[in-house]
Amino acid sequence: MHKPLSLALLLALAGPAHIASALAHGEAHNEVGPVIKEQTAWGIAGDVEQVSRTVEIRMNDQMRFVPDHLEVRLGETLRLVHHNDGQVMHEFVLGTQKELDEHAEMMLRFPDMEHDAPYMAHIGPGQRGEIIWTFNRAGNFDFACLIAGHYQAGMRGTVNVSAE
Repeated sequence: MHKPLSLALLLALAGPAHIASALAHGEAHNEVGPVIKEQTAWGIAGDVEQVSRTVEIRMNDQMRFVPDHLEVRLGETLRLVHHNDGQVMHEFVLGTQKELDEHAEMMLRFPDMEHDAPYMAHIGPGQRGEIIWTFNRAGNFDFACLIAGHYQAGMRGTVNVSAE
């Protein structure tokens, strides 16, 4: 069994670009607790009272999301419900291509790294989880499973947030 690296050691090795990313990665990440609302380039954690629609996203061991593309209106708050239909752990992480590339590289170097944020969900085999997210920035964004090897195998998708 691998011991998780200490947060201080991880941040020293990774540099300041990953401070927000290096918080919790494991099987017990669907606990309900206070959500830290921090504006990102791709939006902000939403409130359940503001949900305008629910989108079901399935994950599988062929390293795919279904659907793998979302169309969202600027300002829309979605309940993203994730179902892991596979036999291994998967995750759903929203971000920019640059952020996801950097995070995926770090996950290859430190596969037991612990991290958690309101824009990610870690889903065990046969389990479900959800994110409530407000897309308050227009643009093209991405989502992916950043577990070592999954991203590299193509487990990713896109989000188009339009102002129209």
